Amino acid sequence: MSDSPALATYLKDRRKRIDPASLGLTSTRRRTPGLRREEVAQRANISTTWYTWLEQGRGGAPSAHVLDRISRALMLTDVEREHVFILGLGRAPDIHYRPEEGITPRLQRVLDAMLTSPAMIRTVMWDVVAWNRAASVVLTDYATLPPRDRNVLRRMFLDTSTRAAQVDWESVARYVVAVFRADAARAGASAEMQALADELCQASPDFRAMWRDNDVRHSGEGVKRLNHPEIGAIAMEYSSFAVDGRPDLSMMVYNPVSAEDAELIQVLVARKSR
Repeated sequence: MSDSPALATYLKDRRKRIDPASLGLTSTRRRTPGLRREEVAQRANISTTWYTWLEQGRGGAPSAHVLDRISRALMLTDVEREHVFILGLGRAPDIHYRPEEGITPRLQRVLDAMLTSPAMIRTVMWDVVAWNRAASVVLTDYATLPPRDRNVLRRMFLDTSTRAAQVDWESVARYVVAVFRADAARAGASAEMQALADELCQASPDFRAMWRDNDVRHSGEGVKRLNHPEIGAIAMEYSSFAVDGRPDLSMMVYNPVSAEDAELIQVLVARKSR
């Protein structure tokens, strides 16, 4: 993208909203509110001239690296940072992996509102960080597991009950491995991805063989079929959704394929809630 007046206006507005005193800077002898351009440039470790050009809408498109440093210098929120990238480069920033931080109560309430549809929130490392009641009784009772064991890959390859519940385990396992590889690489979590892959290669010959295939896939949609130990065969359509403001998280929702499947899940949820 060439020179961007919209980016220039936005950067100037964000700069003027920062209280210098909050950063330990003197607020006296300032003719305008907010930080000075040279102060932003210093915090971002770029030249004052280059930053001034950006606020004047000239000088060409900044790199993603420069926009990232400016975003930190201006203490932008995730959504503000995304807006800066769209204005400056015409695209959202790359996803950045971050360790588990949990989810908001509002998002948990969204999960809980789905009574007969198992739903969960997972990271790019396929660690399950939130779930609803239906997911607990149909998929895995995550609350009984330590956080480390809530990883979908560990359960798929190392837990015999999870493996036995899959109607077509190999197909499901290959899907999980391929999406995991793509998700983690896209988020810049290559080191974390390799550490988990090394662990599972040592523990599971099946994982080792699938990992060596180097397949990648998008999460997408499909049908998950289970042989549940209490209610028997059920089928659920799964869909993956991005979590607004948290591109490192995905929501997985499993909707019953038929009214019969929904009734089976409803009965199981009611039974487990007694």
